[in-house]
Amino acid sequence: MSNAYYAPGDQRAAKVNDLFARIARRYDFINDLQSFGLHRLWKRRVVELAQIKPGSRALDLCCGTGDISFALARGGATTTGLDFSAQMLEVAANRSGKLKTPTFNSPHPVPTFIQGDAQELTFSENSFDIVTVGYGLRNLTSWERGLDEMWRVARPGARLIVLDFGKPANVLWRSLYFTHLKMSVPLMGWLFCGDASAYAYILESLKHYPAQLAVADKMRALKLKNVRVVNLLGGAMAINYGEKSE
Repeated sequence: MSNAYYAPGDQRAAKVNDLFARIARRYDFINDLQSFGLHRLWKRRVVELAQIKPGSRALDLCCGTGDISFALARGGATTTGLDFSAQMLEVAANRSGKLKTPTFNSPHPVPTFIQGDAQELTFSENSFDIVTVGYGLRNLTSWERGLDEMWRVARPGARLIVLDFGKPANVLWRSLYFTHLKMSVPLMGWLFCGDASAYAYILESLKHYPAQLAVADKMRALKLKNVRVVNLLGGAMAINYGEKSE
């Protein structure tokens, strides 16, 4: 049975936009539930791999409510978070506003959030020292185009980092994991968001996404250096890492 929020081809962006408009307000809460809070550790690992240095400029694509953007900024990077969902960006902007109130002024730089398409970035070539995407590459009409754009706007020596759902190599573990995505996660979506299809989408999108090994191959095709895959939870989640050649 098809998912209400998954569509191939040209309709993909509109469907995904509908999805995130629907779940934006509950997105962070349900992320904590479905990952048992582990997504916070995985995002922290992304920031460690980013190797932030004084003066670093970071771009966080498909930034959603801003978790990775805020973490990069706390590390000292001048950070831009980009997403095409106005509702998700509204949540990120509200979080940002709380860091700039008269009673609590964050000592760290606060990210700038903008609306845009990760497949057609308006930034110039060689603009950023760090380019990240967390749980977003899988949602693009063309994940390959998304990686092309990440490479284009990255400076020589920049770190490109992708965090997303993966496909475990172990057949038994993959079956158990996919069952969790098919049964437990949609149930959480129904209970706390009133829409099981919004979270059943995760499995549907993952079926059509070649996951960590293909992302690594694409990074190598882009001539990135030090390409590696960091498997998490036995490959149920994965971080792809590469550095743009000097």
